[in-house]
Amino acid sequence: MEWRDEGIVLGTRKHGETSVILEVMTHAHGRHLGMVRGGRSRKQQPTLQPGNLVEVLWRARLDEHMGTFQAEALELNAARLFDSASAIFAIQTLAAHLRLLPERDPHTSLYEALKVMIAHLDQPQAAGELVVRFEVLLLEELGFGLDLARCAATGTRDDLAYVSPKSGRAVSREAGAPWHDRMLPLPAFLGAGAGVRADIAALNEAFRLTGFFLTRSVYEPRGIVAPEARSGLLGALARHFSRHDIANGNNAA
Repeated sequence: MEWRDEGIVLGTRKHGETSVILEVMTHAHGRHLGMVRGGRSRKQQPTLQPGNLVEVLWRARLDEHMGTFQAEALELNAARLFDSASAIFAIQTLAAHLRLLPERDPHTSLYEALKVMIAHLDQPQAAGELVVRFEVLLLEELGFGLDLARCAATGTRDDLAYVSPKSGRAVSREAGAPWHDRMLPLPAFLGAGAGVRADIAALNEAFRLTGFFLTRSVYEPRGIVAPEARSGLLGALARHFSRHDIANGNNAA
């Protein structure tokens, strides 16, 4: 059996003396593993780095076998991404999120989102916004989607300020006022407002929002915790915004 597909490298692990097990998120075949013979060679290592876009040829005698990969580089993104702390933590976080999905289960929307995101992960503000949006999409793919488009109480799309921790639905500022202390804040950039950019406070609120539902609906039922890289990403974003504020004369001191 064999197939050919494009994919984004998520990671590798050693296998024997010279080979690796390659993990890729593919367009049509989901997250997939396969052995790359000679994958630890100087020739192949640059291709098999996280974030690279590759074309893979998978072969196996039976469909249930792990099989082997041959990989050819389409876009070598890793060197650019490795120059940015936020990008390194972002790609590690995204890979951990994708491992929540069953192997070989196609998720085309997640693949397309990841492919677009790769071009911007070395831009810290964009990386933060994109990763948290990916988490919203991931929750939907896992069957725990949030409704952030309209107020659960009134149906309005205006002035959405909260998310109900019970239903995962947005609530307007007026409708949620009596219970604001029980609600999760909805950052404006995650709502309907096009062109709204996030500062570090909004990013922290957004990651608390998605983290709440990931923990309740995914991590705790599976007996796992959030990936360490996610905390690393938040730390890298905080350092970036702090440096940016100092450079622009906004140091509180």
